[in-house]
Amino acid sequence: QVQLVESGGGLVQAGGSLRLSCVASGSIFSESALGWYRQAPGKEREWVAGITDGGSPHYRDSVKGRFTISRDNAKKMGYLQMSSLKPEDTAVYFCKTARGNDAYWGQGTQVTVSS
Repeated sequence: QVQLVESGGGLVQAGGSLRLSCVASGSIFSESALGWYRQAPGKEREWVAGITDGGSPHYRDSVKGRFTISRDNAKKMGYLQMSSLKPEDTAVYFCKTARGNDAYWGQGTQVTVSS
């Protein structure tokens, strides 16, 4: 069984920065890709960034150059460094990992960007 717990969300002014963390339990973390998703009120959950087990990052276009995803397999930690935040980045942010047909989600952390 895998459990993910996010932290680091909060209220920040536009242009500010936040660093989200995701700590994992279980043995599959280092062998699995890690993703960050977000869901704004009234909107579908969307993929934000992902990082392969080997450390190759990928981003949705709207966050490229502003967000950086990373991981520390030894600590079973994933991170999302967010800079130059915009009000449209306001959402609940979730981390996710998967193994085969099983997907594991954290409970989410709220990020609110004020204008």
